[in-house]
Amino acid sequence: MKKRIVSALLALCLLASLGTLPAAAAGANTARTFSDVTDLDTAAEIESLQLLGVLDGFSDGSFRPAATLTRAQFCKMAVYAMGCGKELGKYSTVTVFPDVKPSHWASSYINLASKGKAIILGYADGYFRPDSKVTYAQAVTILMRQLGYTDADVGGLWPAGYLAEAESIGLIRNLGLTASAALTRGDAAKLFANLLRCGTKDGGAFAATLGETVNNVILVSSNATALDGTAGAMETSDGSVYKMAGKSGSGLLNGRKGTLVLDKSGRVMTFIAAATGASRAVTLASASSTQIVDSKGVKYTVTAATETNYNGKAATWGEVYSWLAAGEALTLYLDESGRVTYVLVGGGVRTADAAVIVSANGSTAGFDALAGGYTGYAIYKNGVKISASDLRKNDVAIYANGAIRVCDTRVNVFYEACEPTPSAPTSITVLGGTKFAVLPTAMDSVAKFKPGQVMTLLLTVDGQVAGAVSGGQGNAVGIVSGGKVRMLCGSSMVAINGTAGESLDGRAVSISASARDQLSLYALSGGAGELDVAKRTVGGRKLSDAALIFDGGVGTTLAQLGSNVPASRVSYVHTNWAGQADLIVLDTGLSGTVFYGKATVKVVPERFGDLTVDTRMLNVEYAKNGVKAESGSFECPYAVSNGDFVKAVLRGETFTSVTVLSKVAKVSNSAWIGRTAVVADGVTYTVPTDVACYNRDSQSWTTLDAARAYASQATLYVEGGTVRIVEVGG
Repeated sequence: MKKRIVSALLALCLLASLGTLPAAAAGANTARTFSDVTDLDTAAEIESLQLLGVLDGFSDGSFRPAATLTRAQFCKMAVYAMGCGKELGKYSTVTVFPDVKPSHWASSYINLASKGKAIILGYADGYFRPDSKVTYAQAVTILMRQLGYTDADVGGLWPAGYLAEAESIGLIRNLGLTASAALTRGDAAKLFANLLRCGTKDGGAFAATLGETVNNVILVSSNATALDGTAGAMETSDGSVYKMAGKSGSGLLNGRKGTLVLDKSGRVMTFIAAATGASRAVTLASASSTQIVDSKGVKYTVTAATETNYNGKAATWGEVYSWLAAGEALTLYLDESGRVTYVLVGGGVRTADAAVIVSANGSTAGFDALAGGYTGYAIYKNGVKISASDLRKNDVAIYANGAIRVCDTRVNVFYEACEPTPSAPTSITVLGGTKFAVLPTAMDSVAKFKPGQVMTLLLTVDGQVAGAVSGGQGNAVGIVSGGKVRMLCGSSMVAINGTAGESLDGRAVSISASARDQLSLYALSGGAGELDVAKRTVGGRKLSDAALIFDGGVGTTLAQLGSNVPASRVSYVHTNWAGQADLIVLDTGLSGTVFYGKATVKVVPERFGDLTVDTRMLNVEYAKNGVKAESGSFECPYAVSNGDFVKAVLRGETFTSVTVLSKVAKVSNSAWIGRTAVVADGVTYTVPTDVACYNRDSQSWTTLDAARAYASQATLYVEGGTVRIVEVGG
């Protein structure tokens, strides 16, 4: 179970084991998960009910699923499940049952349920017996009445008629108790979860009786920020953000498909996940284009075209699987045959709320507390399954979905700014304007520094600050592509706001900063010989199971490379703690600057004494940050015409390579798969996030969104399997 350190007591327990206490820990006010609920689906169902106010846990962090319920307690739950808690005041001074006086703690709930909603009845003698244990049959009957069913609808003798009808509509799914069995809190959670998914007697959805519903959405974050700055909002996969009507979620529902229930103000009352069994929260062991294998060895069938949410963006499985390392948390949605129909990677923009910094080589101190007492976790470091002996001092561990994920990235930075205060920072700005979230468990160490100082940040695998130290040895490595810098955090990539010169494009760089608004990038070199695809070695050195490969700044895989890569193209190899190659950077083979754009060719006569020589000059017009830019005119000995869309490589003052991009015409907007892929003539093409777009009518460069809005179809100019230019109009 993904465990969040959320209550002050639990935070204290964890931090005591680490010898540090964050300044803001005691003020935490977030929803709880429970120490005695280990099943992720059950925990998610409880959270849905928690948000609605139907049930909650205990102050010690437990849920106590085996504890039985009284009739009064269940009555209270039923009232909140109907969303009518605001009506309680009208029933606080009346007496419906002689043994439920207005002074009884549950009198308002019982009176409302009986007199107001007619979902409960007392015994034949007129008494209610609020402190008696509620039976399974009684509970089912109450919920069936909430759905609109009466004695006349079910027929037969009580409770057989109600139980039979309840089974037919799915209300008692995954339950099989005897009628007289005392209902437990765990049983009640299942019952109410089923209730939220059921239809009413008249054919409507029960959820729709609570408020406005937004169906078939994917929840990607329970920690989003609303437009007015309110934290703890819910964000869906289409980018919509909703404020909460009550408490915020813990993240257990992230990655799940389901229904949002909104109040009259458009705020979230709860999120109802699809029925248990439709989804699986798993830890990745290995992945291919057609199969996912989890840490327990279970295999799932998937296709390259399967819809996938990766880093909060729509994509396909074929586009992202090669980037996933063992230990990654996935949520899989399955059809009736068990085939994967949707994949969510990670589970939101933030996967961790606490971290442990390894205190000494081989030490796992604090790991059990980080996992909420769960001891069956596996440990993954930079995407590779490891033993404790592979841990090193200042490695950073987080817990997610049954696995400890460890990162060894450290970056030397100049402390530029923070929010809200240096004494309790929730985020800091470094590396020339890049903002990093600061975990609650890191606040104390970060608070020892002030803006204007130099420090070393210890980062989690999801790019958050786990701690700060002075005089540390930075090891941060990044990849430059299209002038943009991405930093490696374990096996993940974190975008850096700064830009890099064209000379660094496609290169591996070290990343640091020692002054304000500065981003220091230094090209790394040092190949290790031939990359042998079949043997999974580079220069005879074994590749890590999670090895990342970049070709000219673009991620690739051994399968995509197909054949061996000569040593002359292996520009940089990074070696991990185990002596394995975990980052390989390949040179494109062309050491110049690459332009994708529209060609303008001019023939310029040059006189050499009495001799006149015509020189072909090429200028490439291209998009730079969506705005027109030009390469400048340089000699071009290649066959290319005015208006051609080309790939041109400039070295010095000569184009050393110019190729005309392949043209794919009349591609409908409906052929696009999100923003990252498009299918044309049966071929799926990858679309870079910064793909250049040209409007022929206005003769201007534009954005992808604007291009697709302008015309219903487009012309693609492609290189291999990648779209380099999208053209509309004309």
